[in-house]
Amino acid sequence: MSTNGTEARYVALFRGVNVGGRTRVDMAGLRELARELGLAEVRSHLNSGNLVFSHDSGDESALGELLEHGIERRFGINVSCLVREAGYLREVAAGNPFPEAAGHGKLLHASFLSRRLPEERTTTLDPAGFHPERFRLGDRVIYMYLPDGIGRSGLAAALSRPAVLGDTVATTRNWNTVSKLLELVGS
Repeated sequence: MSTNGTEARYVALFRGVNVGGRTRVDMAGLRELARELGLAEVRSHLNSGNLVFSHDSGDESALGELLEHGIERRFGINVSCLVREAGYLREVAAGNPFPEAAGHGKLLHASFLSRRLPEERTTTLDPAGFHPERFRLGDRVIYMYLPDGIGRSGLAAALSRPAVLGDTVATTRNWNTVSKLLELVGS
């Protein structure tokens, strides 16, 4: 939440929207819904469920639930939504443990998590078994460098298993999208 009394900027990351045809959401309709829900300065990025908006709530979870319930009512689908304040997104970008890969935005990914993932959940993964793919845990994020892309990545598949995530909600964006969202929350 903004400390000066103005509205804070947020990013809403929807899990699985417009991927594989199962959960189709029209972005113009989603922007309209967000405005009806009281969100301001609403902008979307791509057709994959990324919104940027302003609000004075300060409660990321409540804003996520507001959007989830609104989508269920309007579009008849149940999707998870992670809302993060702009400062958090800037911290994720600054904390990138693979800065050499940032210029290859489709190979670097951030998997945003609903909660901090305990490090012991990943200790059974042998990094050598996934080489040259690499990952690092951050604050409610898993950074992944996937030089052959995410589609055939054994590491991405391993990190998304219930043994690792449990009931933690995860939604992944490539670094190009993370960079664009940073640009949008800054404008």
